[in-house]
Amino acid sequence: MDDSLAETLTAWRRHLHANPGLTLREEGTAAFVVRKLREMGVAEIAEGVGGHGVVATLRRGDSNRSVGLRGDMDALPIEEANTDLPWRSTVPGVMHACGHDGHTTALLGAAKLLLDDTAWNGTVRLVFQPAEEGGGGALAMIADGLFERFPMERIFGWHNWPGLPAGTIAVHEKAVMAAGTRFEIVFDGHASHAALPHLSRDPMLAAGHCIVALQSVVARNLDPLAGGVVSVTVVEGGEAQNQIPRRVKLKGTARWIDDAAGESIKEALHRIGQGTAATFGVQAAVSWGPGVQVTANHPADREMAAEAGALVAPVRRDVKPAMTGEDFSWFLKKIPGAFVWIGNGPAEDGRELHHPGYDFNDAVLPVASGFLAEVAKKALRAG
Repeated sequence: MDDSLAETLTAWRRHLHANPGLTLREEGTAAFVVRKLREMGVAEIAEGVGGHGVVATLRRGDSNRSVGLRGDMDALPIEEANTDLPWRSTVPGVMHACGHDGHTTALLGAAKLLLDDTAWNGTVRLVFQPAEEGGGGALAMIADGLFERFPMERIFGWHNWPGLPAGTIAVHEKAVMAAGTRFEIVFDGHASHAALPHLSRDPMLAAGHCIVALQSVVARNLDPLAGGVVSVTVVEGGEAQNQIPRRVKLKGTARWIDDAAGESIKEALHRIGQGTAATFGVQAAVSWGPGVQVTANHPADREMAAEAGALVAPVRRDVKPAMTGEDFSWFLKKIPGAFVWIGNGPAEDGRELHHPGYDFNDAVLPVASGFLAEVAKKALRAG
């Protein structure tokens, strides 16, 4: 990639960082993507796919082969801590704390590289996905006919990874990221004056015991070699300090790599929620969302990704999967493909994902765009 394009991509990434679109509110980001694609001369652009999703199509030659490349667009409800950053978020309480500004920009960069390159033949679908951060964007695009309206034989994606040397590409043998779901346990009791607790059925007491009991799910219900994570992250309940409330809600996430472990976790969440409620004389309702599947590379596509990556950067094959989740897993459940990590540099001074001090490393953009362009060409030539 020449310096001019790298500088342009950096400017675009910083614009997106300064103007983030929260999950399900990515209309500004989508409009920016469409504008830049049109400036490049891309004619086939579909907007509003599965929400604010954008799918652009590049064609060259007469081959009927096709491949998809994905970049996610949404930001997080986090107040940015980088107050001295010239391109800090201008939207209060919203920031790109996961690097999706970089992912979107890298896919735009790949479009430019492919448009300028005559050494490929076939169809490339550029999938700009909304609502990756728990908003069900991948499922929404699939439900809106993504793979029927825009046929592709396989699909590739990537995520920046703090803690991995900047620009290094990690290709996992199979599992890349975990399956998981967000859960809620709602305890309904009977409110009373705090000085008259015998008149209550206290949901706060039940919720407290439930939080402790949930720590046994992984420790005492799963095979130690299977692994899983259950975290209670939100407690909602109570309005007055001198009242025992009627309702308390617990929210959290559960994650696993092994499907059997996932079923054990869900069963334990239900059993512990209901059992705790019965112990303290309250009612409980346990629910969870669709979540994500295990993000698992398909063997042939994994090798394509490794070979394409080696053309632009160092490749590692020894990095372990993470218990974080990725919406891209739903795409890999529908068609073959692979998902890689590209190092963002040291995970320090707030450079961790979902940290208010995070900022994407712009030096990674040439590698990411180059990888996407090369893996698309390799996929079109495969088999």
